[in-house]
Amino acid sequence: MENTFYQLAEIEISYRPKFKANERPQIDSASKAYEILLGNWNQDKIALIEEFKIILLNRRNRVLGMVNISQGGMAGTIADPKIIFAVALKACASGIILSHSHPSGESSPSESDISLTRKLVEVGNLLDIRVLDHIIVCEDRYFSFLDEGML
Repeated sequence: MENTFYQLAEIEISYRPKFKANERPQIDSASKAYEILLGNWNQDKIALIEEFKIILLNRRNRVLGMVNISQGGMAGTIADPKIIFAVALKACASGIILSHSHPSGESSPSESDISLTRKLVEVGNLLDIRVLDHIIVCEDRYFSFLDEGML
């Protein structure tokens, strides 16, 4: 039997935080999450295109980082569960907060927003990564799935 060797890509997992754990903001409410999201959202795009971002959290709900998942058009964007949870796993996040913008300024969730949230909560449960909230971000208001009893 002949030995055949294949060239394979090496996969390495690493996480290099820029701040000490006690310097990271701690999220204890939807309003705090909205404040962090809005402070890191490109204000030139918030009323123009829909974007999907996640906040990665440790067990004490301290922010590990924020990740841009996708950017779409005026009426939607793609939130791929594989990408969302690949990022969360790589960062060893214990929880995530989902967020996306509504350029229309209307903060109420659509049926597809509700369906996606349920799907991501299920995936998170399987991976032991809690989906703590899904926040719809607008320039001057937000909608929290958690606060509205939808999570």
